Parts: sequence; structure tokens; C-alpha cells
Amino acid sequence: MSDIKRRDSIQVMVGDVPVGGKAPIVVQSMTNTDTSDVDATVEQIKHLHNAGSEIVRITVNNDDAAQAVPKIKEKLLADDVTVPLVGDFHYNGHKLLVDYPEAAQALSKFRINPGNTGTKTRDENFCTIVEQAIKHEKPVRIGVNWGSLDQKLLAKKMDENSELENPKSSKQVMLDTMVESARRSAELAESVGLASNKIIISCKMSHVQDVVHVYERIAELLDYPLHVGLTEAGMGMKGTVSSTAALSVLLQQGIGDTIRVSLTPKPGGDRAKEVRICQQILQSLGIRNFVPQVTACPGCGRTNSTYFQELADEIQDYLRDMMPIWRDVYPGVEEMNVAVMGCVVNGPGESRNANIGISLPGTFEEPKAPVYMDGEHYTTLRGDGIGEEFRNILDEYVMRNYGQSNGQEEQETVEETG
Repeated sequence: MSDIKRRDSIQVMVGDVPVGGKAPIVVQSMTNTDTSDVDATVEQIKHLHNAGSEIVRITVNNDDAAQAVPKIKEKLLADDVTVPLVGDFHYNGHKLLVDYPEAAQALSKFRINPGNTGTKTRDENFCTIVEQAIKHEKPVRIGVNWGSLDQKLLAKKMDENSELENPKSSKQVMLDTMVESARRSAELAESVGLASNKIIISCKMSHVQDVVHVYERIAELLDYPLHVGLTEAGMGMKGTVSSTAALSVLLQQGIGDTIRVSLTPKPGGDRAKEVRICQQILQSLGIRNFVPQVTACPGCGRTNSTYFQELADEIQDYLRDMMPIWRDVYPGVEEMNVAVMGCVVNGPGESRNANIGISLPGTFEEPKAPVYMDGEHYTTLRGDGIGEEFRNILDEYVMRNYGQSNGQEEQETVEETG
């Protein structure tokens, strides 16, 4: 694992999930269903949780959504799903939490955007939400977003800046205001009576350098745990790359206690993709392991056949499909490395360096595929059934190297599922 030194922070319990302190960095996500649609929201929460989301946030924006929250919680518990739920409140959270105490109690955390708690009575509404958090013994995430920054505070900072002999740029003033809003809101929450171990901070922006700058400053200024990510990261490759760039820079510095990739899915797309990207970022940095990793070459003129690409994809999907079972039966299997290589140039070397690997023949090479285990040649496969044979060898390797003395029944379960 990585030797990155984590920033020291207070630990906050979100349900039964510890955030900050010495706890592992937590992956979280958010539903995009209409929360009042109980069944659809429950199914998406379960899907996100099964993908690896350790905390799930839901929108609570009106009476119907608030009334649905305890029903959602009840259905999840009936299916033995105990993932903590976070209520996302804007504009009317002070009213909903007072009017629907059952919803407040069913949630594991409240998320407040200090720029969206009202207009003239902003501080009063913010304090009302904090008071409800204290009453129901819930933590709060104070989530500052530049798209909804407290305009009154921003105007004040702009006026102060204009009076300076050497005024800053408007962009720099906005960044200062992001930091100030987080600091000021946390102080206000504590002045109302919220304990410091009930506060999580986020300061999200949509440009990589901005979010890095703000979190570096917040990390030095405050000792609350930090929820890190870009806001409105975007779609597809842009959203994935931007989020990875920002998170990697911060995580490498030890900044970040819980993360989310706010990826815009295609219509009907898989919401859990953002969860898997978070996991891959953490795993690529050597911070946490979630699923065995597949090493595969990019292909070149020596690999006209697409067979090695198809097998690499098949093995990767197989590993992810098996993890819900393997995670419980074979602890440590998430650290396994598998190589599926396409020719003799780097194939044998990469396969030897993996826990288990196969080097498939390239164009014009002899039609054989040596298999290596823990650096040693294990066998050589030939013929049309190489993929299936390699998968069987992989299963045997997992059972032999990660299995516990839990009886034959668990092995039979894995074999039947496989």
C-alpha cells in the first residue's frame, strides 16, 4: 500500500462509517432518482452500494421527498442494506427537517450548502438545520459550491478588496470567499452547539487548479474531515480525467477523507460508474484495494488478433462480478494482480510480475500460451479453450492462496457461482 502521509483530522461517524482520523478514505455517491419514488430510489441506492458506495446521498427537496425518506430507509433495512443515507438540503431544509422529524431521524447526515439556505434569513435558517442535527445527533457536511456561493459574503469580500492598495483579481477574491464561507459556517455551527466531531467540510469547484488551490488552503486552516471532488465534472472522458487529475493531486498530499466523482451519466447510463472511478483512483494510487487489477498490453502490429483484448476484458468483468462473493470468502483477494498479455515481447515478463498471468501468442508466434503463478511457469495452454482453462486456473489460484479454513461449503458456493 501507499506510504502517503494523511493529513490529521477529526473523525466523524456517518452512521457506522468513520470519516477522517485514521479511517480509510470513503467512497460515496448520490442518487439521481426522484426521491419521492421510493422503489426507484431504493433500487438505485442498492445498486450504488453494491458497486462499492459506502455512503449514498439523496435529494430532499420537498414534502413528498421528506415523507419518502423513512420509507426508503425501512425498505433498505428489510433487505439488510445499512448504507448511511445523507440528505441533501437546499433553500427549504430548515423547514423540512422541522416538519418531518421521521426523515431527519432516518438520515445519517445532513448536507447544507451555506449559500442556499435562504436570502434575508440565511444565517437563521442555517442555524435551524444545525439545531435539528444536534437534536437528532446527526453530523453535518457544510458543502460550499462556487456555483451557489454566498453572494452577500462575496460582495463584502469584493468591497474590501477594492479598497486595497493592490487589489486581487476577482477570481482570487472568489477563491478567498470559498475558504471564508467554509470557515465562517463551521464556526457558526459550533457556536450553535454542534460538536466539532459532527462537522465535515467540502469546497467544490469545477476547474482542477481551483479545487486544488482551495482544498490546500482549507487543509491547513481547519482540522475537520474533508469531502473532496470536483462539482459538475462533466460527461465521459472529460469528467473522468478532470476528476482523476484533481483527486490525485490532493490525495497524494494526504488531503481528502471521503471522495466523490460527480460524473454526468448519459441518459439511462450507469450511475455506479462514478463509484468505480473513485475506487480505481484510490487503487491506482495504492491507497485502498477494491478489486483485483488486470494488466494488459495496448496491442501493436505484433497482435493483429483481438483475442487477448477480448480475454482481458472478459477476465476483468469476471473478477468484478465475483468480488461480492470473493470479498467475504477470500479476504485479501482484492490485492491480486492478473496479467493478460498479447505477445512474447513483454508478455512473459509482465505475467511473471503478476500474481497470475498468461502470455498469449502474437501474430506469427507459436500458438501456445504460457501461464505463470507468482513468478514461476505453471503450465502452457493450447487450442480453442484457452480462455476457459485460464479462468479455471484463476479460480484455483484464488481458492488456494486466499481461502480460509471455512469448510467445503464455501468453495462449492464459489464454484457453482463461477
